Amino acid sequence: MTSKRLPINRSTQAILRHWQEAVPNDRLAHLVRDAAKGLTRALQARLAEHGVSFGQWAFLRILWETDGLTQSELSEQAGVMEPTTFAALKTMEKRGYIARKKTPGDRKKVFIHLTQAGRALKATLVPHALDINRIAVKGAVAAEIAATRKLLLRMIENLAANERKEIAGDRPRVPARHRKPKGLS
Repeated sequence: MTSKRLPINRSTQAILRHWQEAVPNDRLAHLVRDAAKGLTRALQARLAEHGVSFGQWAFLRILWETDGLTQSELSEQAGVMEPTTFAALKTMEKRGYIARKKTPGDRKKVFIHLTQAGRALKATLVPHALDINRIAVKGAVAAEIAATRKLLLRMIENLAANERKEIAGDRPRVPARHRKPKGLS
């Protein structure tokens, strides 16, 4: 039985050509972004086969590790705004993946708990994520993977430290091009 290879989509071809020919020494940030986009696209396609969006995947991963968080805690851990979290949780609740539970003493706090169906998704979805990771590093040796992981973790730590430093210095977190000029409402 011969397997048909699907053609690489045009966007991916353009990205590869960009990195290999146009700017082989461009900034690392751009390369990381394009790699992340490729990983995300590949996982999104697999998740969609199971009716799960990439946004829902983020919340499922968090809840698989720490069930019973508040919506606010989920938003913080996922790094998204609460309205985004609310919308995703609403869909997840409709699909039977989560249940919201209020505490008797504090009606404002609503805790998000996985249902049996939500917990069961882990066994179905995590193998897809692992497969995408294996595909992404195909041809790389263990030392390269370890070095890349170490570098990416160092970058995350450095950027987090820089963000803390900028916040402590009362420097605005939003780039200037996204802020309104002074005097405009």
